[in-house]
Amino acid sequence: MKPIRSKKTSLAALLSTFAFVVPLALAQGAVAPAPAPAAPAGGGQTPSVLPYPDFHFTGKIGETFKDSDKPTFPQPVQPPKGTPNVLLIMLDDVGFGQFDASGGTVPSPAMDKLAHEGLMYNRFHTTAMCSPSRAALLTGRDPHVVANGILTEMSTGYDGYTSLIPRSAATVGEILRQNGYSTAWIGKNHNTPPWETSEIGPFDHWPNGWGFEYFYGFNAADSSQFQPNLYENRTRVPASTDPNYHLTTDFADHAIDWIHKEKAIAPDKPFFLYLAPAATHAPHQPPKDWIDKYKGQFDMGWDKYREMTLERQKKLGIVPQNTDLTARPAEIPAWDSLEPKQKQLYARMMEIFAAYGAHADYEMGRVIDAVKKLPDADNTMIIYIMGDNGASCEGGLGGITNELITVNGMKQDWQDVYKVMNELGGPKHFNHMPIGWAHAMDTPFQWTKQVASHFGGTRNPLIIDWPAGIRQGGQIRSQFSHLTDIMPTILEAAHVTIPTRVNGVDQTPLDGIAMNYTFNDPKAPERRHEQMWELLINRGMYKDGWMASSLASNPLQVQRHDVDINKVPWELYNVDQDFSQAHNVADKYPEKLKELQALWWEQAKTHNVLPLDWRGPERFSDELTGRPNLANGRTKFV
Repeated sequence: MKPIRSKKTSLAALLSTFAFVVPLALAQGAVAPAPAPAAPAGGGQTPSVLPYPDFHFTGKIGETFKDSDKPTFPQPVQPPKGTPNVLLIMLDDVGFGQFDASGGTVPSPAMDKLAHEGLMYNRFHTTAMCSPSRAALLTGRDPHVVANGILTEMSTGYDGYTSLIPRSAATVGEILRQNGYSTAWIGKNHNTPPWETSEIGPFDHWPNGWGFEYFYGFNAADSSQFQPNLYENRTRVPASTDPNYHLTTDFADHAIDWIHKEKAIAPDKPFFLYLAPAATHAPHQPPKDWIDKYKGQFDMGWDKYREMTLERQKKLGIVPQNTDLTARPAEIPAWDSLEPKQKQLYARMMEIFAAYGAHADYEMGRVIDAVKKLPDADNTMIIYIMGDNGASCEGGLGGITNELITVNGMKQDWQDVYKVMNELGGPKHFNHMPIGWAHAMDTPFQWTKQVASHFGGTRNPLIIDWPAGIRQGGQIRSQFSHLTDIMPTILEAAHVTIPTRVNGVDQTPLDGIAMNYTFNDPKAPERRHEQMWELLINRGMYKDGWMASSLASNPLQVQRHDVDINKVPWELYNVDQDFSQAHNVADKYPEKLKELQALWWEQAKTHNVLPLDWRGPERFSDELTGRPNLANGRTKFV
């Protein structure tokens, strides 16, 4: 089912500027729900049924106003007292060991400062790929539950994979909007089905249809940083004529402008801003003047980088002191085995990637600084998620000039990339570094993006800063947590009840567990006891310190044959003692492995994970999958 599309009249649009949410229920044609209970369930201070009931005058009405009670005009919905502003930032394709803040070498002064003021979470998890992670973040539910078990471009007609977020999973933006927040989404949107991303819609699966009053960004997996295809709400944005234009800077500028506008017009109204830059997803395109800052800094190669990074991570306390470095996959060559020109090329590609990440942190820092200068800065929660999955392996073994080469199951010789080395990072190429660097960025873990069975694909650092709610910053939290936990964390901080019914539709229970219990108690027993993963038939099952992992689809391989899923091996790790998944103990604890395997299948059935589908390039085909396509059957457009 599709969400109800907003149909504001021009008068309603004018009133929405001043947050007259209650009377807008009439303008939207909404059916008034039953009055909310006086003491709503869930620990919040707001109704469990949304929207709020339509306004009705309850006084005496005579024949004229002279013999009627004095009118009481409908007032805007007021959020609970003490409700914080929320700035939610999520970067793209970032490894656990990439940025300085988590032990890497890519400079991250904005993250460093925020982590010093707030909390760093070192056992926070994503889904291993863009669309599923973003759906989990926005809805607080497992991505398969909300039909986003795979990229939107690879969606199929099974419940867990249509890419159509159902109305039974209202987003955090929709819930906060209906409880008196100003809401905005700036940056990447990779959850709108591709066949609905044109300028004629439909728009119910766009950010505006998911509760975000303002949207400025792009509808795709990635974008050129110099020539993006942007929309402002539903209107195409003309191409910039600024020769120094850069997309990350543009997003930061719009974020700062929106925050200032919101606080100037409605200073007492809390805001929720979701900021999702394209960095550091391919194409790796930083401003040119940033690249040379990192010349020579990665000549040591990816093997030495991993050793150095783990040492730094231990010194920072990001990982336990007994953490072991996992082995480099046999498919990835040792740095010392490379030819001199290969080393030159790959070091240059990493310099470009580092510049891209450092620039993104700088721009996000500008937004954070703007928030920190607000009058109510102390009551602003900043959630900074360092990646929607691990660093990307989509550059293949030798790096590529265009990311789509790998996506289409093709290869490119490194010698061809070497010929245009000095052009990489500029507007001519959609370049991507080789997997050896991606694996190094994910230090100390196995594998990379796409691998949901291992932490290289799913463990990303998280920073939460909230002066009004966190008594002591500069600490690390190690409670096991997941992207689905972000939505209930925000709602609990805002004293907003998790609704059971939204816009006339009963809501699917959340999979997320609020993390607020960790804010002021570093030793609080973790409340998340289980977590299941599946992506491209790579599977993982966590329970109470144990992790079962099954790698069925190597990201360096294109699946060209059928898979007997029951013959794919499983591994077992005691991740309470083995932080990096370095020691497979499946042979030592076979009964524990069987327990987790059975639990995975049980949850797969209840979370819309089945049927498992190992196809790769075939799922990109609209013809083979039967997906809608505006170009189907057409040979020309007029």
